[in-house]
Amino acid sequence: MSNYEEIATRIADIIISPDSVLGFINGAISVPLDLGYMAYGVFDTDSHYSHETETIRIIQAMRNGILNYDRILDAIEIVFSKFDQYVSISKQNRVLSRGSFSIIGRAVTNSAISSTIAKAIAQRAGWTVALRGGAVGNILLIGGMKERCIRTSEQLSVDEPELYQVLRVKDYDLLYFMFEPALKPFVDALIVRRQQGIPAFDNILERVESKVSGDHGHH
Repeated sequence: MSNYEEIATRIADIIISPDSVLGFINGAISVPLDLGYMAYGVFDTDSHYSHETETIRIIQAMRNGILNYDRILDAIEIVFSKFDQYVSISKQNRVLSRGSFSIIGRAVTNSAISSTIAKAIAQRAGWTVALRGGAVGNILLIGGMKERCIRTSEQLSVDEPELYQVLRVKDYDLLYFMFEPALKPFVDALIVRRQQGIPAFDNILERVESKVSGDHGHH
């Protein structure tokens, strides 16, 4: 687990400059069109894969439009609202000064960060091109995308079960591998809270506060 200072720095960087997450997204989705291929690959899945529960769930989710921009945005906002929920508790415990809470709280509930990430994923995936371009084979099932999708979801269920459950309800855990690199510091902070307790989480928030207010000056 990253140390508090590192997590705080990464959270502060994202709050100060939402665009800083774009590089992480590009890293996550290494082949520009692989998500488009993924969307296509599921429509003609060979029946011999059908015994794989997760594969079926992915296919179902794709058919239900999980790669639509608004669904990606919704998934990202769920992660932020979970984080925000815990920041609010710390605020009630008076750990954060009123001013700083508004900085962190505003940033996290600020749709600019969520929509920046969601747009990046949607544009990067370029599905419209891929979907218009005709069948491109079962990339989802042979290209390692499916494994990464499932592995990342399983890892989240171990690291942060509460967040996993909330995402899982809408199959958003399947999208998690796409935005995980961008949201990792926020999720890391939640993991610290769960594993090391509230004071550790508050320690991170205080560091975020001083970094963000230092950058913005005191309003």
